[in-house]
Amino acid sequence: MSTVLFEIKNNIAFITLNRPDKFNSFNREMATLLQAKLDEAASLHEVRALYITGLGKAFCAGQDISELVGENKIEIKQIITEHFNPIVKRIRNMPKPVIAAVNGVAAGAGANIALSCDVVVASASATFIQAFSKIGLIPDSGGTFTLPRLIGWQKASALMMTGDKVAAADAEKMGMIYKVFEEGDFEIESIKVATLLSQMPTKGLAYTKHALNQSFINSWEEQLLLEDKYQQKAAETFDYQEGINSFLEKRKATFKGE
Repeated sequence: MSTVLFEIKNNIAFITLNRPDKFNSFNREMATLLQAKLDEAASLHEVRALYITGLGKAFCAGQDISELVGENKIEIKQIITEHFNPIVKRIRNMPKPVIAAVNGVAAGAGANIALSCDVVVASASATFIQAFSKIGLIPDSGGTFTLPRLIGWQKASALMMTGDKVAAADAEKMGMIYKVFEEGDFEIESIKVATLLSQMPTKGLAYTKHALNQSFINSWEEQLLLEDKYQQKAAETFDYQEGINSFLEKRKATFKGE
């Protein structure tokens, strides 16, 4: 069976990591296939949001350690440059919102790939672990960039160095993730978030995402100019006109992602 399941339903691309017996840890096959499925979702006009989750008890336990040893081992550099960096780059450059539905443990690269998504929701039993220090490595998959910006330098530094486990409720309180849902409601409620985003002005959301990406490196003046640029682009879309018309006509907008 494929290590990454892919289904399109109601304008949402559902991507499920499928190595439950290995807590959905990445091997080369799964990393390569996930990149391909992200590319496929990006290319399809009907897809207006992505929903990434894991099968079984875990979201993703990071790298499959068994690939790091033995005669056919894969070098760390290859894993970073060919597996994880391309995945997080695809997520951040995706012109559509990406939702991480963290159903269980998210450790190492699994945690940082989740945190690279636009909206992160978790089940009440989920946990987040910067597990790298446990084996003498540093956080990768953009973690040293993303996590301090989400929760602050001091908290990120401590979590990365200690490898402490963070419960979903605590992750929400510290601003690491968006929302936590109770176990029995998680699938329904997390899909509701994806559904909401899939029905919104897709191009406007993409411009918002591009602007947020640039905010990490731009000055305030540069960011104002960028907002001006993307606001003009957004104002040229069908969905902007639909939003204006629906407001004036006092009806619910029907956005097309155009």
